[in-house]
Amino acid sequence: MIRIDHVAKRFTAARGRSVQAVADVHLHAPDGCITGLLGPNGAGKTTTLRMLAGLITPDAGRLEVDGLDVATQPRAALARMGVLADARGLSLRLSARENIVYYGRLQGLSRDAAHARADALAESLDLKPLMERRTDGFSQGERMKTALARALVHDPANIVLDEPTNGLDVLATRALREVLRHLRSPAGGGKCIVFSTHIMQEVERLCDSVSVVAHGRTVASGTVGELLAQTGEQDFEEAFVKLAFADELAHPLPVGTPA
Repeated sequence: MIRIDHVAKRFTAARGRSVQAVADVHLHAPDGCITGLLGPNGAGKTTTLRMLAGLITPDAGRLEVDGLDVATQPRAALARMGVLADARGLSLRLSARENIVYYGRLQGLSRDAAHARADALAESLDLKPLMERRTDGFSQGERMKTALARALVHDPANIVLDEPTNGLDVLATRALREVLRHLRSPAGGGKCIVFSTHIMQEVERLCDSVSVVAHGRTVASGTVGELLAQTGEQDFEEAFVKLAFADELAHPLPVGTPA
């Protein structure tokens, strides 16, 4: 289970200008569910997930993983998570197996256990033909699957995915969906999955619940059906626009005004 309670983060940009990247984001992601963090580019999704992963310290709020406070128990909290960042971060000189096993060793697995997990993940993610190849030259889909295996090598109870379908073709995206559905199911361990995206179709097809983020704030939460009912829309894209761009719709720029 992952809880993000009213986190905020401000950065100092060029020339001392202050930027409020995250103002008030909150999310509750239970076990056995895929929870979507949906918002336009620049809404604060990646910053929020970096705070969850302990890479950035929040200015306010609290982040918990299975009841562990990320701020005060970072190592224990991180051990309960598998994180797939937007930047895959693979070592291109290493093979897929070496990338996966190396990360397993960092997570405290023995060499034999790390290799056994790598073999099991290669089977479930259709990576077997790639395992002994260097990742330099892999396609986007192949890199994504390798990075996902690396994130799952220690069999974490919680999985955090930052826009994992970016750059993937249709077949790779479909394969990822099937993997996530399996991991969410009892047969796959009933994982808690947090899935960040700006693509409405991904949310409709995958997510059990959704938190919509805009301008660094959570503006709505619920199932897709609940958000449709809340906005009075039948099309989820229209519902999202109403929720995420309410200010822009209420105060449109005059025709000819520079954006």
